[in-house]
Amino acid sequence: MIKPIYIFGAPVLRKVAEDITPDYPNLEQLIADMFETMAHSDGIGLAAPQVGLSIRLFVVDCSPLEEDHPELKDFKKVFLNAHIIERSGEVKLYNEGCLSIPGLREDVNRESTILMKYVDENFVSYEEQFDGVVARVIQHEYDHLDGILFPDRLSNIKKQIIKGKLQGISKGRFSANYRYKLAL
Repeated sequence: MIKPIYIFGAPVLRKVAEDITPDYPNLEQLIADMFETMAHSDGIGLAAPQVGLSIRLFVVDCSPLEEDHPELKDFKKVFLNAHIIERSGEVKLYNEGCLSIPGLREDVNRESTILMKYVDENFVSYEEQFDGVVARVIQHEYDHLDGILFPDRLSNIKKQIIKGKLQGISKGRFSANYRYKLAL
């Protein structure tokens, strides 16, 4: 089932999400719904807070990026109870957008390598290193679990420049080809 995406201004996007246990109700269906919602919205990642749930869950499907990054062809994963242990490597600028902030894209600095602990949909534990574009996508989705949105990572000057645009988005002044929910 395609879920509505919560838009900038929704309080759930600013909460620190909670870890969950294997008995979380309807988890398998929620994960399937999140993948379906993400694909329908032309996204490559989606975090549970973006569909109104303050839990530490996000899904990633980087296959749409395979033309420029062939190594991402089959990169599709579920991340539960994720916690970044270490960020390292070169800090690089990359243009980012977000389904919760439609119509806004900005260059964001992020580390090129992360080490993360997480469990998959079967609650199998992993400690894994991710690099490059995958590390960037994961960091963007991970930030949602901590109540951080990509504009928070911009310089103070850039934040001032986009402040009016963000206020407009929070009031519904944008165009999106997917279901969404405003905080109004």
